[in-house]
Amino acid sequence: MRGVYFVLAFYVLFNSCSLLKQPVKKRSNYGTRPRTENDALSNPIKKKLVLLPFFNESPYGGEDLAVVATEEFRRELSRARDFVVDNTNLEMFGSSKQVYSGGGIKLSQLARKSRLAGINLVIYGRVVKAKVRQRTDEIGLVRKTKSYAVSEVELRVYDVHANKEIYTGKQNGNVNDSTMRFFMKDNETNLSYRQDILRYSVKVAMRRFIPKIVEIGKRLDWTGRVAKILGNKIYLNAGRESGINIGDILKVITEGTEIYDPETGAMIGMSKGHVKGTLEVIDYFGPDGAIALLHSGGSVTEGDFVQLY
Repeated sequence: MRGVYFVLAFYVLFNSCSLLKQPVKKRSNYGTRPRTENDALSNPIKKKLVLLPFFNESPYGGEDLAVVATEEFRRELSRARDFVVDNTNLEMFGSSKQVYSGGGIKLSQLARKSRLAGINLVIYGRVVKAKVRQRTDEIGLVRKTKSYAVSEVELRVYDVHANKEIYTGKQNGNVNDSTMRFFMKDNETNLSYRQDILRYSVKVAMRRFIPKIVEIGKRLDWTGRVAKILGNKIYLNAGRESGINIGDILKVITEGTEIYDPETGAMIGMSKGHVKGTLEVIDYFGPDGAIALLHSGGSVTEGDFVQLY
C-alpha cells in the first residue's frame, strides 16, 4: 500500500515540475494562435482611440454632414473589432475644428495626459467638399432626373505614444442615382432628396477609410497602463472590452523619453521605456478593467505602461 502512495506522490511531483518548466505562451494581438476567419475563439486586443467630431467646411449640407461623417465612421469602426472608441475623454481634446485651428499643437501638448488615460490614437477630420448636381429631361410629363453627389473627406490619425501624426488621407464618396420624378414636385421634396444623397455620399467616403485604419492599428503595439496598486493586486485600465484575456502575461515598461532635434527643437519621437517585469491577468473589474498579479520582476508603480508579452 505504501508503494502505491509513493508512486502516486512521485507522479504528482513529476507532473508539477513539468508544468513549471513549460515556457510562458506569448500572445499576439489576435490570441495565442493565428487568427482565422470567422474564428469564434479569437479575441483581438483593441487599441483605444478617441474620435473627435468632424466638421464640414463646404458650403453645402451644413453641420448635418459633419455628424453623419463622425457617426458613420464610429459605426464602421465598431464592426472592425480592432478598436475601442473612448467617449469619456472627448472634452480633453475638443472638436476636430479646434485641433485644425491650432495646427495640431493641442494634440502634442496633451500627448502625455492622453497616454496616462490609456489612449493609443486620436482620429479627427473634416468634410472638404460636398455638392449635388442634377440633370433632368426637358420634355415629357414624367421626367428622368440623374443626380450626382460629390464629396471629399479628409481624415487624420495621431499616434499618442509616438507623439506625432502618422496618417493624413482623403477619400471621395462620389455617387450617382437615377430616379423617376414628376416635374411638378415641390422644392422642399427636392431639397430633402439632395440632402439624403449627400449624406450617402459622405458615408461612402468614410467607409473607404476603414481598411487603412485597420492596417495602421495592426502595425502599432497595444499599450495599457497600471491604474492602481492595492496590496498585491495590480489594477489595469484595460480589460474584457479591450480584449484582455484571463491568463494573459503582460510586460511592464517605464514611460519613454521625448527626443528633440537639437538644431530645430522639433520633437522627433519617443524612446522606448525599459522592461521592469511581467504581470499575469487573473480577473476583471468594471466595464473595461483587469486585475493582475506580479509574475516576474518588481518595482511596478502606478502609471507604468503595459504591453503584451
